[in-house]
Amino acid sequence: MNILIVENVSMGKEKYGFFDKIFLTMFSVLPTLYSRHILSLTPKKHSVKLVNERYEKIDFEKNYDIVHINFTNSTAPHAYELADKFREKGSTVVLSGLHPSAMPDEALEHADSVLLGQIGLNWLEFLKNYKKNKLKKIYEPVKLKNKQLKIPTTKIDLPGFVLSGAIEATRGCPYGCNFCRETNIPGGSQFLTRPVNDVIKEIKNLPQKAFTFYDTSLTINPSYTKKLFREMKNLGKVFSCNGNVDILAKDKEFLKLAKEAGCISWLVGFESASQETLDNIGKKTNKITEYSKAVENIHNYGMATIGCFIIGFDSDTKDTFRLTLDTAKKIKIDAADFLVLTPFPGTLLYKKLKSENRILTNDWSRYNMRNVVFKPKNMSKKELLHGVKKVYKDFYSFKNTSYRTIRSIKYGFYPFVIVLERNFFAHMNKRKIK
Repeated sequence: MNILIVENVSMGKEKYGFFDKIFLTMFSVLPTLYSRHILSLTPKKHSVKLVNERYEKIDFEKNYDIVHINFTNSTAPHAYELADKFREKGSTVVLSGLHPSAMPDEALEHADSVLLGQIGLNWLEFLKNYKKNKLKKIYEPVKLKNKQLKIPTTKIDLPGFVLSGAIEATRGCPYGCNFCRETNIPGGSQFLTRPVNDVIKEIKNLPQKAFTFYDTSLTINPSYTKKLFREMKNLGKVFSCNGNVDILAKDKEFLKLAKEAGCISWLVGFESASQETLDNIGKKTNKITEYSKAVENIHNYGMATIGCFIIGFDSDTKDTFRLTLDTAKKIKIDAADFLVLTPFPGTLLYKKLKSENRILTNDWSRYNMRNVVFKPKNMSKKELLHGVKKVYKDFYSFKNTSYRTIRSIKYGFYPFVIVLERNFFAHMNKRKIK
């Protein structure tokens, strides 16, 4: 069979600025690993082509038996356009990813089948059914009783110089925050770990010295991660990863092992500067009183802290903007994302707001955490968008950006590079904000 796998990272008509074009030309940006796991899982007897739209145009003249398109919420309109084109040509189209997993009925208007979840093993069931001409509309996630995920080594082959590799040691998240699209899709709350030996082998085979763990959080199962970090100690690699406040604020052995393994930065989902908001959204791992300690611990072991804050929850008010900015500065994080709350389909938040008639649009291209697609409770739509932009501009002023970058020199070369890159591009991008 001839199979096409599309990594749908394009909005269809993306426009890049000068620095974006240089970065994309010189340094390939890694997409989600899901499509590459699908490629690795596909039996070798099939002819498989994987296309990343950022680097290669899709050849619609070629005939494919199966076209597999993986995409997220904001790229759904373009993904559906591609799906419709291929179905018109007679290809069997299967869709996967965060959006079709949350909206399978909608996705089926443009496809023959939908794979739910992000484990990917239901792809093998789909291929068997295709051969027998007995396709199902919906393929549920495969449930793994031993909670251990066995996946083949992921091959990364992109044009240009791939600056940083990527890998997963775990998949899924059991916490169930009501705004999180990953944990709220089918199978998303099932937390799975890969055998440590498999992960180590894949890390050793990465051609890059630096890489990123794409795991939702490496602090979900500290015992597993500590074992992994111990095995990574002498690999000579450096990496970035995600973690939660509770472990980072309390477990110094964990951070010591992370540093010895080569960790240079932690992306921490602080989400809010309000404890009331954290309690309301189900962010059980976060306590405001532990924010400073978590960052201090990370810094004490020579690693950088990248924070993430979301504004627009029902308990947020106009005072939240100043509170968020002050908190980000007070706890001394090295870079931060300030995002507009987006009620992604499939989440408990989306269901709640929809039941209250507060969803303003189903134009999925606007579901990118940079637009207001719902009616906020304690402010207007304009006030929310303007407030988040103002926080972003203030945090990334020339003065603040320079101070954070210079301060990070003491953490060492690689953490400094991460902080420099994050702050430089954020400072340049703030010029685009109107």
